[in-house]
Amino acid sequence: MEPSAVMAPPPPKRLDEMSLSSVFMRDIMLKTIFRKNANTVSELAKAVCLPMGITQELIDLGRSQGLMEAMGTLSANASNEMSYQLTDSGKARALDALSQSEYFGPMPVPLHLYAEQVKRQSIRNVQITRDQLVGAMGDLVLPENLIAHLGPAVGSGRSILMYGPPGNGKSSISNGIRDAMGDKIYVPRAIEYSGQVISVYDPIVHSAAESAEDDPSRLRRTTRFDTRYVLCERPTVITGGELSLDMLDLVYNPTARTYQAPLQLKATGGIFIVDDLGRQAEPPQKLVNRWIVPLEENKDILALQSGEKFEVPFDTLVIFSTNFHPNEIFDKAALRRIFFKIKIDGPNQEDFLKIFALVARKRKMQLDEASLVHLLKTKYPTINNVYANYQPIFLIDQMIAVCDFEGLPYKMTPELVDRAWANMFVRDEKIVK
Repeated sequence: MEPSAVMAPPPPKRLDEMSLSSVFMRDIMLKTIFRKNANTVSELAKAVCLPMGITQELIDLGRSQGLMEAMGTLSANASNEMSYQLTDSGKARALDALSQSEYFGPMPVPLHLYAEQVKRQSIRNVQITRDQLVGAMGDLVLPENLIAHLGPAVGSGRSILMYGPPGNGKSSISNGIRDAMGDKIYVPRAIEYSGQVISVYDPIVHSAAESAEDDPSRLRRTTRFDTRYVLCERPTVITGGELSLDMLDLVYNPTARTYQAPLQLKATGGIFIVDDLGRQAEPPQKLVNRWIVPLEENKDILALQSGEKFEVPFDTLVIFSTNFHPNEIFDKAALRRIFFKIKIDGPNQEDFLKIFALVARKRKMQLDEASLVHLLKTKYPTINNVYANYQPIFLIDQMIAVCDFEGLPYKMTPELVDRAWANMFVRDEKIVK
């Protein structure tokens, strides 16, 4: 799907189109003026991410209630815009509103309107071609049948379990899948449910593609999309052994009295990667049980501090990656709910040599036939000729480190192979304490 195929959220035209209570919006405006000292319509419109016309309507509402007053035009303002300030009643109301919630700035998007935008930019609409997927994998040397299995899995937007021995590129493949997406979606800065604000946009997770900057001096500004959203690359959240069940709940800040979206909500429209499944404090079965409703019903259930539960859209490609055999960590019911199961094996000898030669060329390590024969005929039989994708990089980097220290040219020798190999495995022995 081309980036232009994602339909942008249209900017609201009138205050009564916002689907938010006028008191709620007024209070966010008052708090924003109080905290950011925004005095003009254009400054305030930019701060609350609303069109000028709606911002003026909010200001007029505040003035009619005696909470704001006009100050006239400021000579320092090149646009000769009218300036406004809070009255004493307005300051008191702003402080009261801040005591209930510290949230100010971008006006939130109501949850039901956000859910409509999620459908417009669903990850299930993304079409991935073989060329895109292969191109996104970079220099990874993958068996032909692996791409054939990965392609339909990614294109479906459904859950994927990748399993197999460690060091064979499961994490790199996950990142390649992310890179293959290529298009952009609209991420809300914040959403609203039942009068509560939940911050969604996170610069750590979301890579902003561009921002809509308009000429503030134009009273009739035209915006291409609702600027309460940020146009971003499809998001990717990667978690590993640190993942715990409470990280999938709403994060409540009791001091600010605001909510932060959980990881899977931030990943909406993108990819959620659970790496190293089985290394978390929570049992894998328990973690996967938490995903059952989202994976089957395309919705997630979150809870407010009050205990009230509500539904949010779940539109995420979930990739589980583990070094364990699935039967060791899941029951059959859990495995049935994970749509694609793909084994990532180590390379055969031919692919191992391809990877080795590729890495050597990149690292400028000159290969030597006698040394390669020594590696394949002397060293690998000691581990039953089990090859892994990480090994070429490890061995060549070890040899380079020795060459740098000893002042040797970057040329492979049997002795360098032996020294590198010694660092790849730890000899079993009893340590006397």
